[in-house]
Amino acid sequence: MILALDCSGSMEALDFKLNGQPTNRIDVVKSVVSKFIDARPNDRIGLIGFAGAPYLVSPLTLDHDWLQQNLERVQIGAVEDGTAIGSALAAGVNRLRDQPSKSKVVVLLTDGENNMGKIAPETAAQAAKALGVKVYTIAAGVRGEAPVPVTDAFGNKRLAMAKVDVDEETLKKIADATGGKFFRATDSDSLRNIYAEIDRLEKTTRQIKKFEHQSELFGWAVAPALALLGVSFGLQQTCFRRLP
Repeated sequence: MILALDCSGSMEALDFKLNGQPTNRIDVVKSVVSKFIDARPNDRIGLIGFAGAPYLVSPLTLDHDWLQQNLERVQIGAVEDGTAIGSALAAGVNRLRDQPSKSKVVVLLTDGENNMGKIAPETAAQAAKALGVKVYTIAAGVRGEAPVPVTDAFGNKRLAMAKVDVDEETLKKIADATGGKFFRATDSDSLRNIYAEIDRLEKTTRQIKKFEHQSELFGWAVAPALALLGVSFGLQQTCFRRLP
């Protein structure tokens, strides 16, 4: 499973909450994704961050402690700003293409529209379909306007209401083309519920054959004990017998 996370500048919008406090989107997403990873200890999971271009945060791994450490390092501004949805999806699919697993999944979260990258989202979706990769897409953020931190000419930071938009139509097409599902997260609770639902949808039941072989080893200890006991009885009938 590859988790692709939008790290563009718009993810600084403060329309989500964490522990009851207004928190930017990227921090809430990281908190939810961290719990999602904890809930799937037996999966090989990789992380891709993207803004104007995708970058590898963590390759597929079962070492989830190391994976969590790399998730913590995800931050806005790591690459050129923008939203390269198609390139991010293609990068995730490429990481899964040679994997022998029967189930290959990309969970892609974004709060914007594809405006960067050399690969169109529709093209990446067709590649995912051809390679048997299922894609779940998540559109994050409120509709309309959201409070966004801005810096004025004097270097002072303040909150300003900014228009926010996400290309739901394209995300729906990606999910439909690959047999996945589209979700809309407008607050922290709905985001948690979405990842919980994906966790349920992607549970795999495995049958494991268990063979047991039992070997009785007590005889190796009993035989010497009986021999020593016999010697003890024999010596008691000789000059080595115990005197009262």
